[in-house]
Amino acid sequence: MSAQIHDLSLWRHSHHFLDGRDANRQRRTLWVVWLTFVTMLMEVAFGYLTGSMALLADGWHMGSHVAALGLAVFAYRYARRQSGNPRFTFGAGKVGALGGYTSALFLALVAVLMLWESFARLRQPIEIAYNDALLVAVIGLLVNLVSAWLLRDDSHGHEHGQGHDHHDGQDHDHNLRGAFLHVLADLMTSVLAIAALVGGQRWGWVALDPMMGFIGAAVILYWSWGLLRTTSRTLLDAEDHAGLEKDIIAAIESRPDHKVVDLHIWRLSSTAEGCIVSILTHHPEPLENYKQCIAAFPGIGHVTVEINRCECMTPL
Repeated sequence: MSAQIHDLSLWRHSHHFLDGRDANRQRRTLWVVWLTFVTMLMEVAFGYLTGSMALLADGWHMGSHVAALGLAVFAYRYARRQSGNPRFTFGAGKVGALGGYTSALFLALVAVLMLWESFARLRQPIEIAYNDALLVAVIGLLVNLVSAWLLRDDSHGHEHGQGHDHHDGQDHDHNLRGAFLHVLADLMTSVLAIAALVGGQRWGWVALDPMMGFIGAAVILYWSWGLLRTTSRTLLDAEDHAGLEKDIIAAIESRPDHKVVDLHIWRLSSTAEGCIVSILTHHPEPLENYKQCIAAFPGIGHVTVEINRCECMTPL
């Protein structure tokens, strides 16, 4: 008599935690990469032709962001291609956080280079063809506004540099957050470059150009530090899930004679979290009851439940 073969797929966990928005995010980020690349070439060329260090610095600054934004596109593609790869224990959802972390390092490097260039311009100012430089700087500003608009939908609603004290259902796409901050940094440097050029042209404030560079570098360093903090917490599974933990414990212990003795929550992707819970009880319920209870919380994408039967006579 042949042994019966069971379909085990019904009991296996899915590790596909990327949602349908990732393809749209990848496409919009790629548009921003091309817009930034073309604008970078224009600003660098006209920076040399006009003698404007502000315009030249902004162009090279945008060049570094082309690399960082390209990294964001790569992270989306890599995460989607590897979403079913068994080598990734809980899926490839954290690739986006890794992309955001790397983008933050790029931001910090750009800020340091801006400080260096600003100091050099403060020591040795040069003559600038203001009209041509201003025209190109305004075009760069418009491109950055369009880029920010393309990435706007998924980037608002995040407290920059802050963790979340409870499960709020928000999208934690650090990869897109890093791309959006790069665009904001470009936007800010374009505004500062225009302000410096106008001040130098109208009032002869030559020192305004490097001073704007110092201000822009300080703000970019602040952004990069905040992004490094949030992405590193995700990568190290050090996010604060206290609110979600409290809710899950309350839901399980609302049953008579049930205690949660161990609970672990960690982030799987920008939209999903995993949960492992150990329960102690004298009267275990069917396993599916506990799984359905936990899976009812928004964003829980992987649930593992351990049930321990208490043998003592003392009520829990």
